Amino acid sequence: MMIYSVRGAVTVKKNSVQEIEFATRDLLLEIIKKNNLEIKNITQIIFSATRDITKIYPAVYARKIGVVNASLFCVQEMYVENSLPMCIRVLLNFYGGYQADKKIFNIYLGEAKKLRPDLG
Repeated sequence: MMIYSVRGAVTVKKNSVQEIEFATRDLLLEIIKKNNLEIKNITQIIFSATRDITKIYPAVYARKIGVVNASLFCVQEMYVENSLPMCIRVLLNFYGGYQADKKIFNIYLGEAKKLRPDLG
């Protein structure tokens, strides 16, 4: 089976456990819904967060929605001057039952939409 990848990002308004969890939830559920994915087919999720997000790992919420067989990894994003603050990015890998000619929908929510104006 082939492995496919989908990208996404979301911003948070403040550095709090609840805000980070809600933003991560919204991003993951939208990626899953829009791409018609089954959680059991997710093999890996890599999260990166800007250095102003410190209260909780975004990966915590993935486990709460049942992503239990995939490897999860959180890293602090490289600092770049004038980059988008308070941002969580995700690279989600999945397999199975996906048609190569079917469009993959990368999801950018909140202020993160600025990162991919071509998807607007």
